Amino acid sequence: MSSEFSNLGLAEPFLRAVESQGYHTATPIQAQAIPVVLAGRDLIGCAQTGTGKTAAFTLPMLDRLMQSLPPRPASQPTSDKPQGPKKRRRAGGPPKPRVLRALVLAPTRELAAQIGTSLARYGKHAPLRHTVIFGGVSQNSQTRALRHGVDVLVATPGRLLDLMGQGYIDLSKIEILVLDEADQMLDMGFLPDLKRIVAATPSERQTLLFSATMPPEIRKLANSWLRNPASVQVAPVAAPAERIAQSVFMVDKKRKAEFLAEFLGRVPRGRTLVFSRTKHGADKIVRRLSQAGLKAAAIHGNKSQGARTRVLESFKSQQPPVLVATDIAARGLDIDDVTHVVNFDLPEAPETYVHRIGRTARAGAEGIAVSLCSADERKLLRQIERLIKMAIDVVPSPPGFEATEVADVEPAPARRRRPPSSPGRRRPARQTAGKPKTNGRRKSGNDETALAADGAARPRRRKRKTSGPGKQQQSERAAAKPTATGGNKTRASSGHKKKRHRQAL
Repeated sequence: MSSEFSNLGLAEPFLRAVESQGYHTATPIQAQAIPVVLAGRDLIGCAQTGTGKTAAFTLPMLDRLMQSLPPRPASQPTSDKPQGPKKRRRAGGPPKPRVLRALVLAPTRELAAQIGTSLARYGKHAPLRHTVIFGGVSQNSQTRALRHGVDVLVATPGRLLDLMGQGYIDLSKIEILVLDEADQMLDMGFLPDLKRIVAATPSERQTLLFSATMPPEIRKLANSWLRNPASVQVAPVAAPAERIAQSVFMVDKKRKAEFLAEFLGRVPRGRTLVFSRTKHGADKIVRRLSQAGLKAAAIHGNKSQGARTRVLESFKSQQPPVLVATDIAARGLDIDDVTHVVNFDLPEAPETYVHRIGRTARAGAEGIAVSLCSADERKLLRQIERLIKMAIDVVPSPPGFEATEVADVEPAPARRRRPPSSPGRRRPARQTAGKPKTNGRRKSGNDETALAADGAARPRRRKRKTSGPGKQQQSERAAAKPTATGGNKTRASSGHKKKRHRQAL
């Protein structure tokens, strides 16, 4: 199969758009996926980040939509340039808005915006409209575009369901449905939302599913939502991109941030991306790097859309900061010239490691991936090495930063020494001893039994006598002692009653 775009069957407007971007040769995922999509088949695509996956579905999707574009009335202009409402009415009444025919779902705002940029680039010579909707910003501009009508909608699941509930979006005429980064949408808990969205689309549709990894859950969804799909996999799921130098430092968990600041301060580097497992951890890393005099910024889900946009623009500048990101926020990043990727925390899923380090060594460049592994993360490191089928080089840590084994490697739970008496006998005895006797009709024998049980629950000091005249005196002394539940008053009154009873006799 030829990898030239001109031989893939794309229409002239899209070939012209591709050439204007400086592209002539398709990537492997594009060369395999574009003919399949143009033929109208469902598709499962598995490819790493940076392989041209977005163009692999945007180009053929736009081509198919233009071929099925409804003819316009003769009274309307053929130009796609929007006309004013008054001019439209004079040409023959208010026009009907365009019917939404293609839907692209993405897990993050950044990825949705990236797809929208690709649609604008590749569809600039075609009479098609698109818009992008996501949360975190006002919906006014988004609903305005929807009222005017669009052919393609790019959306995150949450905002899409919100606007569907408000009546702005109708999915009953969808012809092409695209699920991008499907594995990440499942990891983020979007499965219930996806089921609602897919159920609102026609059953007779073309479905394209793209994912960086292909776990069993994705295969299960593909069997439910796709019909006889073609499968395209340009590289093994576990294979990291070539030209990436991988290494790992065994670092004390409590000194990771200090080590990172020291490492970034002495290593020649360009754009650097640091991955943190949590949002709170990302903010802590930024504060520590800033204290060390390093320019750093964080991007994660708790940041507003405006703040995230400003951070990304700064990272793309000539003097970029160290960008600290969570896995979810980094999914939509499309940034070239990243020289270093640092795994501050090793990921729980080994496939995520492959996706992380794929942020570097793009477009034929070389990259460096460094991981900081504490003693309690060595199990995760072994899982990563099994997945990628290679051992990652271990670099000696500077003195003082070495990983410690004490209290880091799953310590056994501490055992409490069991008292001499079994818990089954102690608990009822305490309840009986501390329970106030309000009826005043208990016999002395019952009091002695309770006191004997109370004495058995305490550490054994001396052997108690079981008979003789001292037993009654011992019971009275024990009954007069204060208890945690206030039972001393009741026992003392019981002893006085017994004494008066003996005097009366």
